[in-house]
Amino acid sequence: MRAKFISSKEAVEMIKDGDTIATVAMTLVSASESVLKAIENSFLQTGKPKNLTLLHSAGQSDRKLGIQHLAHEGLVTRIIGSHWGLQPKWMEMITNNKVEAYCVPQGQIAQLYRSMACGLPGKLSKVGLGTFIDPRIEGGKMNEKTKDLPDIIDVVHLKGEEYLFYNAIPLDVVLIRGTTADEMGNITTEEEAMKLEVLPAVLAAKRFGGKVIAQVKRVAQTGTLHPKQVVVPGVFVDAIVVCENPMEDHRQTSSWYFDPAYCGDIRVPMSSIKPLPLSIRKVIGRRAVIELKKDAIINLGTGIPNDVIGSIAAEEGITDDIMITVESGIYGGVQAGGIDFGIGKNLYAMITHDAQMDFYNGAGVDFTFMGAGEMDREGNINATKMGDRCTGSGGFIDITQNAKHVIFCSTFTAKGLEVNFNDGKLNIEKEGNIKKLVNKVSQISYNGLLAREKGQKMHFVTERAVFELRKEGPVLVEIAPGADLQRDILDQMEFTPLIDKDLKVMNSKIFEEGPFGLKALLK
Repeated sequence: MRAKFISSKEAVEMIKDGDTIATVAMTLVSASESVLKAIENSFLQTGKPKNLTLLHSAGQSDRKLGIQHLAHEGLVTRIIGSHWGLQPKWMEMITNNKVEAYCVPQGQIAQLYRSMACGLPGKLSKVGLGTFIDPRIEGGKMNEKTKDLPDIIDVVHLKGEEYLFYNAIPLDVVLIRGTTADEMGNITTEEEAMKLEVLPAVLAAKRFGGKVIAQVKRVAQTGTLHPKQVVVPGVFVDAIVVCENPMEDHRQTSSWYFDPAYCGDIRVPMSSIKPLPLSIRKVIGRRAVIELKKDAIINLGTGIPNDVIGSIAAEEGITDDIMITVESGIYGGVQAGGIDFGIGKNLYAMITHDAQMDFYNGAGVDFTFMGAGEMDREGNINATKMGDRCTGSGGFIDITQNAKHVIFCSTFTAKGLEVNFNDGKLNIEKEGNIKKLVNKVSQISYNGLLAREKGQKMHFVTERAVFELRKEGPVLVEIAPGADLQRDILDQMEFTPLIDKDLKVMNSKIFEEGPFGLKALLK
């Protein structure tokens, strides 16, 4: 049995008008760039393929590449995905009603592949109840073009409890990426920086008679791949595209063509990981990690948490006292940030994306640190739609709904905020133009009322104030040294918060350079 090796142009010919395509990647990690570029070029030159439905679990771009190539009106008429924060073309198309757009939590899509693969009609979950995903609220519909279309998620009742049912989405084509293929088509992923949900997506396609196209970097002789390293058996692969320009089209991640530390081949000296300079983001991260307890398993979301908290943990010497995880499936180490979200150096373990979401959806992580756009008087959080900018949920809803303690990290205001730090105090040089503490969030990404009903711990941490969610609502519990309660906090909110009778001042050491002694503070 020999695999079918084809060019990227020939791969496009396997995609028919109206097909539903699933792409497996996260950020730019494991994006099938050669094939995606070929699809775009074919559409721009010939108008085909057209009217596709694009399904993707995680955001898959670095603002330029990845599924950005498919963001053309008419090429894709419906997108079902979780996150577009690094995909400006898709956000523009969604905002301007040039595509039907459904947002589905990242983990639910990754796990939906498994449900489809084993013949089920969909996936049952409590994830999304009470948020904009709930069909009684918005149904995950992200624009006017989608508003009156049929729901793809249902509310069901089973054994006296309420669930959401994520319906199966039949697949015609799945695009995956591996590192090596042998002549039989067996695929390994040894140089990829994540494991992702490759096999479940492949088997979901096979369940519906769909095609599997794999992009790889190289070809090996049949029988030379270690069977335990094979992620997808060749019998499930319909065609293989060997990347002709790996430096450009098969990058390990956006910022690196290949770094052996990010796939676990080497460990770098911890001394090579330099502390971050003092900044507003670092101050917010420092105050957030004060909530930590020893031996906790934590999750880092995109934005402030992933950009600073791993570095803070290393600088403070607590990396052996906690276990950092990211939704991509990585454990431990120091995480890359920004456009390279989801990868890390010096990892202890790397598991598949769908299995990681089993943990987050089931047992729930001890602490999750998440970015946030708005909080209202009920403790609801919006992290998914800012004005007309539809970023989507990513893994936010999967993780925050079941975490034991949720810590949101955010600046107090946005757009234009400038601060500095002197003598352990905060000085606000210029106030932001946009208030983030509002009467009512524009989209419910986290339901504060449901969190209060089940007694979930939640803090909203900013550079100048800390709020704790209690039964009565958000309560102001700390303010920064140097901040004026009325001028800098109350006047910059749309609602008047409850204020703890024992209002505290934040630890001044977090506003100074150098380690602030976190290890001694771990409970």
